[in-house]
Amino acid sequence: MVTKQTEQTKIKKVLIANRGEIAVRIIRACRDLGIQTVAVYSDADRSSLHVRYADEAYHIGGPLPRESYLVIDKLIDAARKSGADAIHPGYGFLSEREEFSEAVTDAGIIFIGPPPHSIRVMGDKLAARETVKRAGVPVVPGTEMGLTDDELLAAAQHIGVPLLVKAAAGGGGKGIRLVRDLADVPGQLQIARQEAESAFGDGRVYLEKLVEGARHIEFQILADMHGNTIHLGERECSIQRRHQKLVEESPSSFMDPELRRLMGAMAVRAAKAVHFVNAGTIEFLVDKDKNFYFLEMNTRLQVEHPVTELVTGIDLVKEQIRIARGRRMGPTDSVLEPKGWAIECRINAEDPYQNFMPSTGTITTLNVPTGPGVRVDTGIYSGYEVTPYYDSLLAKLICWGEDRAEAILRMRRALDEFTIMGIKHNIPFHQNLMNSFSFLAGLFDTKFVEERFSMTTYEEPFEESDLETAAIAATLFAHRQRQLASQVVQRGTRDTSNWKWVGRWERMHR
Repeated sequence: MVTKQTEQTKIKKVLIANRGEIAVRIIRACRDLGIQTVAVYSDADRSSLHVRYADEAYHIGGPLPRESYLVIDKLIDAARKSGADAIHPGYGFLSEREEFSEAVTDAGIIFIGPPPHSIRVMGDKLAARETVKRAGVPVVPGTEMGLTDDELLAAAQHIGVPLLVKAAAGGGGKGIRLVRDLADVPGQLQIARQEAESAFGDGRVYLEKLVEGARHIEFQILADMHGNTIHLGERECSIQRRHQKLVEESPSSFMDPELRRLMGAMAVRAAKAVHFVNAGTIEFLVDKDKNFYFLEMNTRLQVEHPVTELVTGIDLVKEQIRIARGRRMGPTDSVLEPKGWAIECRINAEDPYQNFMPSTGTITTLNVPTGPGVRVDTGIYSGYEVTPYYDSLLAKLICWGEDRAEAILRMRRALDEFTIMGIKHNIPFHQNLMNSFSFLAGLFDTKFVEERFSMTTYEEPFEESDLETAAIAATLFAHRQRQLASQVVQRGTRDTSNWKWVGRWERMHR
C-alpha cells in the first residue's frame, strides 16, 4: 500500500519521544546519518544521558509518565518549537498508540513507524488473531471477539485446561491470568477484566489454550512503501520471568532451516495482512514438536533488536528512518542464514536474591565491558539516579561470537567485567544463567526461570527420567573442567615478581 510519503522526503531533524537507552540509541543512528536530534525530558530526567547527547532538549512535565512522556500535545508542541521534521517513538510509552501516530501525521510531521491502521489492528490481540487467521497464519486455539462471560465459560469447557485469560488490549505480560481448574474460570475472568480495565482502559478479555513447554520465538519484520516486506530471521526470547524477557539470542538453537523458512514466510504473511510499513516483530509460540502459533505483533522497534543487528549487519533504526523518508529499504530479501551468534542480557535494577525486588538509588561506580564482540546500549553513568518512575532497565549487554559457544563465553567475560555499584542489579542472575546446564544445552522454555532455575544452585536438580538432559549436562561439565584445567598457570619458582627482581638487579650493578 502506497502512502503520501512514498515520494522521498528529507528529514533534517528528529524528535525522540522517549528516554533512556533507546533514546540514546536513536540519537546515535541519527548522528550517523547527519540528522539533528531533539530530546524531551521530565523533571526526573533533567540530567539524563539522552538530554546531554541530543542537539536540543525540551522539558515536557513532571516525573510521572502521564505528566510527560504520555502527553501527546506536549510532544507535538516540542516538535513544532524545535522545527523537527519527524518523530521517532522508540518503544513503550506511545510507540503503539494509534492516536499518537495519527496526531503526528495530522500535525504535518513524519511518524517513524507504521501507519495508524496497522497499529490499531495489531494492538488489539483479538483483532490481530482474526486478521492473521484469515491470512492463513496458524493461531493458538482460543475464543473469538465479543463473547459474554457465559459464552466464555462454555468455550472454556471445549478448550480445556490449562488455559489463559488474556486482555484484548494487553501487552508486556499484563492482563494475563492462568487457569488450571475449570472451576476457577469465573473468578479469573472477573479479575482479568478488572486488571485490563485498570491497565488499558479496555475490559475485554478472551481465552487462549496454554501451550505448555513452549518456546517464545519472534521474527523481525521490515516493510517499505514500495511493496517490499521481508524478515531478518528469528530471535529466541524464551528466558522470561512473569512474561517479561530477560535474555534474547539470535538465531535460536531450537530452529532448523525448514522451520525457519516456514515461520519466516508466515511472519511476512501476517505483516502483509495489515499492510504493515516500517519495523515490527511477529511473535510465535512453538511447542516441543515444532508446531508454531501466532502470538502477537509488536508494531515498533523491540528492546532486543541489537541481536538481529549483530547477526545481519543491518542497522534497524537507520532502516526505519530510510523507510519513513519514502526510500526503498536496504535489504529486499529475507535473511535466512545469520552470520554468527548474538546474545543479549537485560541489565535491570532488580535484586535477583530478593524475588527481583526493584532497586532505586544513585549509581556510584560504573565500569562497562568492552572488547571484541561486546556492545552495551545504555543511558546510565556514574552518578546517575535510578528513580521509581520508569522501567527498571539500566542497560543491554550484547555479545557476538562465531557460534553460540563463543557468544556465551564472551558474555561470561563481559558480565564479569560489568560493575555497577550503589544499587541492586540482576548481573548475578545472568552470571548464574550462563553457567546453567540447561541453558548451555539449549533445553529451556518460557517457564524455565520460574519453575526450574535457582539463584543458589544454577537450576533445580534433574528429574530421574530426564536422562538426555543429564547426559548433556555431564558432558558440558566435563568439557568445562578440561577448559579450566588447561588455563591453570603454575606459580613461578621465584618468591617475588620479575619487576622486583629487575629492580634488585639494577641496584646491585649501580
